[in-house]
Amino acid sequence: MKTPKKLSGEDQLHIIRHSLAHLLAAAVLKKFPDAKLGVGPIIEDGFYYDFKLPRTLTPDDLKEFEKEIRELTAQKLAFKKKIVAPAAAKKALKNQPFKLELADELAKAKAKISFYETGKGLFTDLCAGPHVKNTSEIDPEGFKLTKIAGAYWRGDAKRDQLQRIYGVAFS
Repeated sequence: MKTPKKLSGEDQLHIIRHSLAHLLAAAVLKKFPDAKLGVGPIIEDGFYYDFKLPRTLTPDDLKEFEKEIRELTAQKLAFKKKIVAPAAAKKALKNQPFKLELADELAKAKAKISFYETGKGLFTDLCAGPHVKNTSEIDPEGFKLTKIAGAYWRGDAKRDQLQRIYGVAFS
């Protein structure tokens, strides 16, 4: 049996931040089921996630998303990784054009295409990971959604403009 690698505090914090980005996306999709998902990486001190939405977000939306994320962390939702074939990825992402573009690039590069599912069917995202085992590893008071900004898809002003939600998280 393989002994799991012990993570440094900084590595664990990066994993928590990335997991929070997924919870943010789940919260946004709850309010806007037809939202189009961009990317949700970690950054210094936190994370962000990009969305194409039917309306401009407000600070009240951030409060609502924070509340939803806190409720999700209390549910001890598991994060599970699944490697999929390109055809399965294409089918799963048919309504997510930005994610589909990324999956197509992975397929062309013959790279593994992986998804992470949060909870049983709550949220599934194209993602390389890693993530926490479950949301009980996330302090519900250890993060804050801080601001909304505009961002072009893949940093290209000729592409779609998305709304970026920033958050911070500390141990």
